[in-house]
Amino acid sequence: MSRSNSVPATPFEATITDLSHDGRGVARVDGKALFVSGALLGEQVMVRLRKRHRHFDEAEVVEVITPSPHRVEPRCRHFAECSGCSLQHLDAEAQIAAKQRVLAENFERIGKVAPQQWLPPLTGEPWAYRRKGRLSVRHVLKKGRVLVGFREEANPRFVADIQQCEVLHPAIGPKVGLLAELINGLDAVDAIAQIEFAGGDDTMALVFRHLQPLGEGDLAALTAFGQQHGLAIYLQPGNNSSVHPLWPAQPRLAFRIASDDARFADVELEFEPLDFVQVNANMNQRMVAHAMALLDPQPTDRVLDLFCGLGNFTLPIARRVAEVVGVEGEHGLVQRAAQNAARNGIDNATFHVANLFEDQRASDWARTPWDKVLLDPPRAGADQLLAYLPHRKTRRVVYVSCHPASLARDAGILVNQHGFTLASAGVMDMFPHTAHVESIALFER
Repeated sequence: MSRSNSVPATPFEATITDLSHDGRGVARVDGKALFVSGALLGEQVMVRLRKRHRHFDEAEVVEVITPSPHRVEPRCRHFAECSGCSLQHLDAEAQIAAKQRVLAENFERIGKVAPQQWLPPLTGEPWAYRRKGRLSVRHVLKKGRVLVGFREEANPRFVADIQQCEVLHPAIGPKVGLLAELINGLDAVDAIAQIEFAGGDDTMALVFRHLQPLGEGDLAALTAFGQQHGLAIYLQPGNNSSVHPLWPAQPRLAFRIASDDARFADVELEFEPLDFVQVNANMNQRMVAHAMALLDPQPTDRVLDLFCGLGNFTLPIARRVAEVVGVEGEHGLVQRAAQNAARNGIDNATFHVANLFEDQRASDWARTPWDKVLLDPPRAGADQLLAYLPHRKTRRVVYVSCHPASLARDAGILVNQHGFTLASAGVMDMFPHTAHVESIALFER
């Protein structure tokens, strides 16, 4: 809770000594941590206090006195107000270095381990990469119009007033302002709560969450927008199961994962618009190939893929091994993973529904001595799984992580309790211009 509602308006000088996990500069003022939006490591800045808290304060830059040599001009004109990106003012090389530093510090501080080898960072195109996400919608009476976008950086209660987004897929990024105009012209202008977007290789889908039934005029307007801009339009009147297409009648969302080995065929995965898919299509291709190289699947191997989702790793693995089993907690994803296997002519992959945050050691797949294991858990990590997996005969584990702290904790478990060596680890820049750290690690007996 805030210590005081009184925040001095007079700017003061601060020296930035670190970057926080969310991309803000960190200073110490009178022995107290100060998180500064818009500041970079090593900079001398004038700041204005935003909020006081008991153990830290928050501020924003009003002037950069001594800039970092890595400071660049943000491409997006909405950068200062929108919370979608936090590092556009930092050059690409320094962004990667910062993420590598976060991963290394977490390994040392939390897991008490260090990789024998640091993998070169996996990077890709830093702009127009995001194919999956959610846009907030807010009808602002004081402005007399609708705002569509991400939350404000300074005040997450409000939607940033943006017209376009430089990191979103080209099918949607330049059209954010047009979406606001579309909703502003609807009779149900106050009923649209959010817009989910999800892109396959050929189709970008928009899912309009509406809190009351839409009239014929509004349905016609949404359909016309989809037709004009080549977008599939879905409606969501209730929970996730209520999502259904408006136009066209049967849209198809799918993406291909190309094999980097001519001996093995590509795979194609179909999905529904609210399904989990990696947000960065290009980086997903590279990540899968990277994981295959680390896992080193052999024709006689039997492999377990945990948190398998749609089969993003499972199906490429299946092309190379004797058997692979994928386990996932969401029934719909498991169903579509099995369908994707059949669609690709893969008959050595099977899938199971299981809550991997509950004890599953009685399950047949958990008792099987798999040769190799791949896991791609959510932010919470996999410490509960690691209470009983991997089997002592498992020789190799590849861990794909979206949160460095949980990876570091789990690395400590694999090394200290299961006898593995952290052979290698590195970052993957799945979310350029953000402080999000995606990483991969290889563990060997």
